[in-house]
Amino acid sequence: MTIVGRLGAEPEAVTTSSGRELVRYSIGTRHGPKDKETTTWWKVASFTEEGSRLSELLKGLPKGTLVYVEGEASMRKYERDGREETSLRLIQNKLEILRRPDSARSEDESQQAES
Repeated sequence: MTIVGRLGAEPEAVTTSSGRELVRYSIGTRHGPKDKETTTWWKVASFTEEGSRLSELLKGLPKGTLVYVEGEASMRKYERDGREETSLRLIQNKLEILRRPDSARSEDESQQAES
């Protein structure tokens, strides 16, 4: 599956019990006409090796960065407060940075990384 959207927050890294690093982040995708536009939020997980180029790249991305992500999608339905909720998750295989927010723009505008 392919998603193009903006980071909802700076990515966060945790170390799993097996010693692998997991970098988690969310991507918002917008759809619909401007007056009725909605945003779908995707939870994305990237398994990396601590200190790897991908890990460092992900941890340094600011909120609002436009990214292209490829990976395997999964959906989980659950109930919260009497309402059925749906959680969308993507296990990242490929990441491409399309555009950083103006305040964080670097000389290397387009960077790519694969996990």
